[in-house]
Amino acid sequence: MSLSRAKRLLPVISMAEKAEREAALQVGHCNGLVTQGEVQLGTLESYRADYQQQWITEGQRGVSGQWLINYQRFLGQLDTAINQQQTSLDWHRNNLGKAREIWQQRHARLEGLRKLVQRYQDEAQRADDKREQKLLDELSQRLSAHRHD
Repeated sequence: MSLSRAKRLLPVISMAEKAEREAALQVGHCNGLVTQGEVQLGTLESYRADYQQQWITEGQRGVSGQWLINYQRFLGQLDTAINQQQTSLDWHRNNLGKAREIWQQRHARLEGLRKLVQRYQDEAQRADDKREQKLLDELSQRLSAHRHD
């Protein structure tokens, strides 16, 4: 009885395994986007630091008003790009957190199903063992009764 219950759950487990795999792939994808976003943000911040160093170097030599206007304009554009990249990175991190949550839920469901199937299999094995022991006991009694006759 329990073994048939366990067998009936096998398609459900298969579907749960597929769902867990898909969720794990999504976590990997989101993690890749976060990593890519962190690299891009780092590149922009490094470029900004280099550009600020250029200001220090050029400023010591003296700069024209036009150079200063262009510098400030470009620095503003860099700051905008950095802020946009940070916003994008935050969004990707949030998605990664959601994807991890979904994976954890699917993983927990799969593990629960596996434990249930194992319990059904254990119950079936105990029932089989009990039946076998009962048959052996009956056979032993018959043999014993047959010897005394």
